[in-house]
Amino acid sequence: MDYVTLGQSSLKVSRLCIGTMTFGVQNSEAEGHAQLDRAFAAGINFVDTAEMYAVPPSAESYGKTEQIVGTWLKRQPRDKVILATKATGPGRSLSWIRGGPSGFDAQNLTEALDSSLKRLQTDYVDLYQLHWPARNQPMFGQWQYEPDKERGGTDIRETLEVLAGFVSAGKVRHVGVSNEHPWGVMRFTQLAEAHGLPRIVSTQNAYNLLNRTYDTALAEVCHREQVSLLAYSPLGFGFLSGKYLDNPGATGRVTQFSGFAQRYSKPNVEPAVRAYAALAREHGLTPSQLALAWCYRRWCVASTIIGATTMAQLEEDLGAWDVRLSEEVLAAVDAIHLRYTNPAP
Repeated sequence: MDYVTLGQSSLKVSRLCIGTMTFGVQNSEAEGHAQLDRAFAAGINFVDTAEMYAVPPSAESYGKTEQIVGTWLKRQPRDKVILATKATGPGRSLSWIRGGPSGFDAQNLTEALDSSLKRLQTDYVDLYQLHWPARNQPMFGQWQYEPDKERGGTDIRETLEVLAGFVSAGKVRHVGVSNEHPWGVMRFTQLAEAHGLPRIVSTQNAYNLLNRTYDTALAEVCHREQVSLLAYSPLGFGFLSGKYLDNPGATGRVTQFSGFAQRYSKPNVEPAVRAYAALAREHGLTPSQLALAWCYRRWCVASTIIGATTMAQLEEDLGAWDVRLSEEVLAAVDAIHLRYTNPAP
């Protein structure tokens, strides 16, 4: 396993991060602990969770993932685990979370963090992230900015001032964002530098063969501003494994729960997946190996968040770390991308 420093932080994280959002619904506590143990045995030191989890989000599943991570964490050397969690943002009809968060203000963030720390059974988190922006912007399958959907939200400087208090109190080591766009990353970094506030060290965004929107403006912004990419959904909710090609009813999040196919129900997803799957098999790889190995070694990816519902899936995720794609395969990947550009933004 290789390790990298996030942004301008002191956090040295593994190039693979274990995602946990299935813990509490699709995976039991024992299964979650087993996945974490296996990941750490493979050299992973980085765990990502969120107060909103498990998924699908509901009043019944709220906070269960952090609780499961917490019962595992309490028997680990705390300084050996880089722990990341996220505060739920506004505008997603999650009324069971603080009555539906109205923004990233002091009241909402303080309650969110203190509750997360209690569930996680720790005094601090290494990376505290804003799960999605408080402002209007396209995300989770939306593909264009719509100014008529503007809504009120906490000013970014105010949010950074709250986060600065958490850092000063020792509850948070570093801060990050998630599902961000170029304007947001620039605004966070500019305000931090102008007012002596905590600088974001990472953005956690969807990044995979079906969604390379990061590669344009965000890649340059994050490179120049030293903000690391934590890539989530490297298999595109399982679509890039190829399992839905011949069996649309295959077991997976998109068939078990409603509302998860929004990003991947667009016209060019299936032909793109077929093209990538054919390329993989032509070179003796599984579709999953191709998609994962490509993401793991992209120059712009600091750490890839992997998730699994079975140990077999986790083993394939871990095994793909040792796969190296040839220049021929990488060129073919880019050719497919130019033919089916970002079919699932």
